[in-house]
Amino acid sequence: MTAQLLQIGAHTVHVTRPDKILFPGERPLTKWDLVEYYRRIAGTMLPYVEGRPVTMQRFPDGIEGEGFFQQDVPAYFPRWVARAMVAKEAGRVTHVLCQNAATLVYLADQACITPHVWLSRVDKPAHPDRLIFDLDPPDDDFGPVRTAARLVRTLLGELGLSTYLMTTGSRGVHVVAPLDRTAVFDQVRAFVREAAVLLTHRHPRELTVEARVAQRAGRLFLDTGRNAYAQTAVAPYAVRAKPGAPVATPLAWDELEDQTLTARTYRLDNMFERLEQTGDLWRGMARQATSPTEARRQLADLLKSEGATFGG
Repeated sequence: MTAQLLQIGAHTVHVTRPDKILFPGERPLTKWDLVEYYRRIAGTMLPYVEGRPVTMQRFPDGIEGEGFFQQDVPAYFPRWVARAMVAKEAGRVTHVLCQNAATLVYLADQACITPHVWLSRVDKPAHPDRLIFDLDPPDDDFGPVRTAARLVRTLLGELGLSTYLMTTGSRGVHVVAPLDRTAVFDQVRAFVREAAVLLTHRHPRELTVEARVAQRAGRLFLDTGRNAYAQTAVAPYAVRAKPGAPVATPLAWDELEDQTLTARTYRLDNMFERLEQTGDLWRGMARQATSPTEARRQLADLLKSEGATFGG
């Protein structure tokens, strides 16, 4: 294929080398396949990326080549790609904002396979509107992920928070709770960390907060580190740089009963068939947003009554 011009809304995207193979294999996928996916998914995906600083995960030579993460917007990006300058530890950095379908497509043309986004929006960057438990299994066995996700949901439900579920497209899942942006990152991270401590106290054989892999003893790691300023998480409906082009996919909670489900069940080639059947399972999530303040008070009482302390 020669270079292609796509008119998307008010913007024109020049897709170069559309036949370049990004995902080798028996059924190779090209840059054009990636571009078309993001063009079609934009209407569903945009509510989860709009207004959030993006870190681009790019693979110019495909997933078998050397990839890299990029925060700063290159000077050659077109003017119509929105930008946001945010503070960092040693100055400032200018991130892409995905405000429209054309930007998602343009990033795909730049071999950005996976956009990763902040847990806050640029109008209140220190105030997250979601918290995340990243459930990282010790191996490719998805069984411990199912168990841990249910345990996280149960605890957060006890504390009055609504929870949503998403495969990461890699090995595990994210359990997410929407927040009303009244708390700052330090408060949210402390709450999530304390909740993880209580969970490991209740289920010491299954769960751990031990950061050192050698000390996890086969237990599932409750990763709470994404709940911090400038940290990112894979965007819902983003493609991952893995064989078969798996997609980070929102799930219904009862889907955990499906023993064939894995973190990579849904892919670029079957996502739209799924959406026809389920629709966007995270739609309306923001209406369930709450403050973690009262939940943290209740959690403190549980930690004290159960004698839970940091421990691995």
